[in-house]
Amino acid sequence: MKRFLLAFGVILCAALPAQAQDDVAAFYKGKVVRLLVGIGVGSGYDINARAIARHLSAHIPGNPTVIVQNQPGAGSLTMTNQLYSGGPFDGTAIGASFNGMPTAQLLQPAATRFDPVKLLWVGSSNRETQVTYLWHTAPVDKFEDIRSKEIVVGAQAPGTTQYDYPMLVNHLFGFKFKVITGYESTPKIHLAMERGEVQGNGASNWSTVKTLNPTWITEKKIKVMAQWALRKHPDLANVPMVLDLAQSDADRQALLLGLSRLEFGRPFFLPPNVPAARVEALRRAFDATMKDKNFLADAEKMNLDVDPLTGEQVAALVEQIARTAPETAARVRAAMEAK
Repeated sequence: MKRFLLAFGVILCAALPAQAQDDVAAFYKGKVVRLLVGIGVGSGYDINARAIARHLSAHIPGNPTVIVQNQPGAGSLTMTNQLYSGGPFDGTAIGASFNGMPTAQLLQPAATRFDPVKLLWVGSSNRETQVTYLWHTAPVDKFEDIRSKEIVVGAQAPGTTQYDYPMLVNHLFGFKFKVITGYESTPKIHLAMERGEVQGNGASNWSTVKTLNPTWITEKKIKVMAQWALRKHPDLANVPMVLDLAQSDADRQALLLGLSRLEFGRPFFLPPNVPAARVEALRRAFDATMKDKNFLADAEKMNLDVDPLTGEQVAALVEQIARTAPETAARVRAAMEAK
């Protein structure tokens, strides 16, 4: 009898994952899953999300329709706050935010109405390298020149690296970036550069520049002044790293907190309380999409870099960031709140 019960228990446990998958497939069949992009149409994040949306459905049990909806505002905080508090909590809405969301509670506590640790991270499609780039007529030739010459750059909002990173080096190292906010997307900043409204972009993804305006690089219409990253990008071997500005451990720790969001790259998440089986299914569907040959072919055509993290890896990084020393977070926050 004991042997029978033991054997029955093994069979039952083995059947549970299949049963859960069947339940997930039944739930998603005929449904619409929305990718909520917290940035405007035409931005690098938007293009990336739309490329993923075209292939994600094939890997979700039940093969729901996947659509993209843009909800820009406050550097993705508007979308993230709403999804966190208002749902839906059934796995039919996935947030696609700026990479600043995992550090928002530390650096923008007044505007953040969610706990990044409690978000259910689905994955990230890329670790990012960002660059400071200026229009070719800008009156500086080296990044260090911006310590003595004011340069006007465009940004979407505080909380984006376009705003936060220039403000950080202004505060820590005496740079003279003047940041103009209010642009809806990176393409709008690029139009402002062409019109002469601003002289450049303080920090945006190198992959975004290659996707949106590849001819700017080949025709030398922009100067790439510095790279924001934890390691040098192979395309940018001769471009200085901002991390090398640090001359003390305190400065280095502040820069590392600021740069940590780049490891999240382009993160996707669910709000809390989504059923565990659906979270697992969406995480594995995301992982499969990152290896899908058709998605990778699309990404190559669009100059999208793919260097993914699993949802579990993103969650572990978020928990690590949440343990940042309070004095380091306060120093970085003061820099980004400076006017």
